[in-house]
Amino acid sequence: MKLHHLKPAEGSKSKKIRVGRGEAGRRGKTAGRGTKGQKARSKVRPGFEGGQMPLQRRIPKLKGFKNRNKQYYALVNVEKLAASFEAGATVTPEILRERGLVKKRGKVKVLGEGAIDRPLTVSAHAFSLGAVEKIKAAGGTVEVVE
Repeated sequence: MKLHHLKPAEGSKSKKIRVGRGEAGRRGKTAGRGTKGQKARSKVRPGFEGGQMPLQRRIPKLKGFKNRNKQYYALVNVEKLAASFEAGATVTPEILRERGLVKKRGKVKVLGEGAIDRPLTVSAHAFSLGAVEKIKAAGGTVEVVE
């Protein structure tokens, strides 16, 4: 067998249909386009709805954009820490989840709302400036976890 002996499998290749070749031909006259109308005469661009306001213009536009790199934090306030932990306790994101103070997975941020009256060792992924000031003023320490 040589290269010039090869041919495609039986029935795998079909002849191209030549449309619009006179009334005597099988696909003559209207060439499979039916009778009259815009689609019989020329191309209709995608999304054209016959002059009706098209879908892409009927739908309202969304303002702004969504930042794909935004960091989402589970938030907990200083007053919740003061109410839930004894003086000198160590607070970590895992302990906060165990006690139900933080519901979501992911990073934890401590915010400075409320008052704290006991020294705590707080470790979290992020802190607000007010939270750091209040924890240190109560005699506690702050550790940022990576």
